[in-house]
Amino acid sequence: MYYNNILETIGNTPLVKLNRVVADIDATILAKLETFNPGNSIKDRMAVKMIEDAEAAGTLKPGGTIIEGTSGNTGMGLALVAIAKGYKLICTMPDKQSKEKIDILRAMGAEVVVTPTNVAADDPRSYYSVAKKLNEDIPDSYYPNQYDNLSNTKAHYETTGPEIWEQTEGKITHLVVGVGTGGTISGVSKYLKEQNPNVKVWGIDTYGSVFKKYHETGEFDESEIYSYLTEGIGEDILPDNVEFNLIDHFEKVTDKDGMLMTRRLAREEGIFVGNSAGSAIAGLRQLKDELSSDDLVVVIFHDHGSRYVGKIFNDDWMRDRGFLTKEKPRAIDLIQAHKDRKLITVSRDEKLVSAIEKMNQFDISQMPVTNEGDFVGSLDDKTIFKSLQQNHENRHKSIAEIMGPPYPHVNANSTVEEISELIDRNNQAVIVDNDDGPPHIITLYDLIEALK
Repeated sequence: MYYNNILETIGNTPLVKLNRVVADIDATILAKLETFNPGNSIKDRMAVKMIEDAEAAGTLKPGGTIIEGTSGNTGMGLALVAIAKGYKLICTMPDKQSKEKIDILRAMGAEVVVTPTNVAADDPRSYYSVAKKLNEDIPDSYYPNQYDNLSNTKAHYETTGPEIWEQTEGKITHLVVGVGTGGTISGVSKYLKEQNPNVKVWGIDTYGSVFKKYHETGEFDESEIYSYLTEGIGEDILPDNVEFNLIDHFEKVTDKDGMLMTRRLAREEGIFVGNSAGSAIAGLRQLKDELSSDDLVVVIFHDHGSRYVGKIFNDDWMRDRGFLTKEKPRAIDLIQAHKDRKLITVSRDEKLVSAIEKMNQFDISQMPVTNEGDFVGSLDDKTIFKSLQQNHENRHKSIAEIMGPPYPHVNANSTVEEISELIDRNNQAVIVDNDDGPPHIITLYDLIEALK
């Protein structure tokens, strides 16, 4: 079996159970991994639907130009369609979007026009307005307008919703979706609620967006609108695709909480996804008291983490915005460079010459002294030098005769400050009692490296 082109591989993405980041939530949480689409996002689905509907209506002619305002993912889906069907593509994007998104679109043959973020939607410089103007100026062009094009919602009603219903065997109780254009949440919600009206649908919004207040009050409050860093969700307009009557609740998530959760998903679940996924899980966690052990929650993960490497997954970028503070290293961090190496020790019954040979062999300057597996003393190069200076024949003495007191013990979570207080002129190291493995040593050199 083979596919005739890349567009035929869109859809049928897997559901994967989340574990660590939702360990304290009393429900089953499943992620719908839309990164498995060929364009690595859920937007592939609606991109194909919008273009095929335009072709059927005669709005888009062979060899024409597709022009769209996008945060990146819809542009990628449209790039695949344009390649497969022979269209030219121009995308307008706000400058807050990651460089990776822009570079990927250009790699796929799209022309990208970058516009300012912090302007009103009706400002002629906004990415909405620039796309519309280009559509007016370029002959044989088509402006899909993903925000108001209801083919967006239909794509998810026809594909994403049925997939989720079938994959959960109709047991889904809650759907959690980040809301941008509104097509995903509206299309999936419409399908699921037709199957079971009791399915709860929670939309994830961001601060600086108008959705939550409008849903709760019916008021479009411009004072709610301000610049934010979260990508892919939230809007300063009300897209036609957002069917508010199909959404039971909106939950706002801060830029910081969404981005930190995005990083946790990669490190704790092995799921490398984008900003909206982290925001969705952060929002779900804020609502965890609404769930019970009988609930089965599906959270849609829209896109791939590769589009955020220079931002969310960049420590410097996160730190510059106050989202990531440098954590002070602990004992477990200080032993990482040698955690896989066996701790070098010497028995109290060995001769000093044996300790000298070990120090030379392993290029170390101190060692714990043991007796039947217990730490009973310590030995360092200064002590050896002093002993040999007194009498060269001391090299044949037993280590027990010249060793110093045993090194203090610390646990794996001891801070640098706590360790520093134990290391001084008379004590050159500490022993780390590591619950996950054998003990290790931290020396003054390790401390200096950690504090650089």
